[in-house]
Amino acid sequence: MSLALPDAERLYDALVRHLSPLVNAQTGMVGIQTGGAWVAERLHRDLGLVVPLGTLNISFYRDDYTSSGLHANVRPSRIPFDVNGRSLLLVDDVLFTGRTVRGAMNELFDYGRPESIGLVVLVDRGGRQLPICAQIVGATLAVPPGAKLDLQRDAAGRLSLHLEEGA
Repeated sequence: MSLALPDAERLYDALVRHLSPLVNAQTGMVGIQTGGAWVAERLHRDLGLVVPLGTLNISFYRDDYTSSGLHANVRPSRIPFDVNGRSLLLVDDVLFTGRTVRGAMNELFDYGRPESIGLVVLVDRGGRQLPICAQIVGATLAVPPGAKLDLQRDAAGRLSLHLEEGA
């Protein structure tokens, strides 16, 4: 049995509609590499945010780094603004266990103390292992256990969701 996946571009459009009234000239946005950074790049542009976009590589901040077989990605994190006292939007593609978001928040606090952090995700697939929830969600999907939901981006920047069953 195959899961019907929603159109990622429609989910993205929903995020823009939800976020538009919530952002202002001081809002900072940080995308989690890789898929979250792709979504954040477009949101940053389409929402007309003034504060430069930040990106996080949280590989070394994951608590399951050694056991999950993750390989360190050499792209460093980049936060080109002062996070202290700033309202931040943390953007990821797929919210699952919550461990990636926890790692991202740990790294953000290495840069300073934000006023607030709002979590924006394209898809919430459930299966949380930590008490993490997104404030803005494109869609909530019931993904079969053991399956992997992956965001891909084509050469034109269009987003698409793909399901790897039994991953």
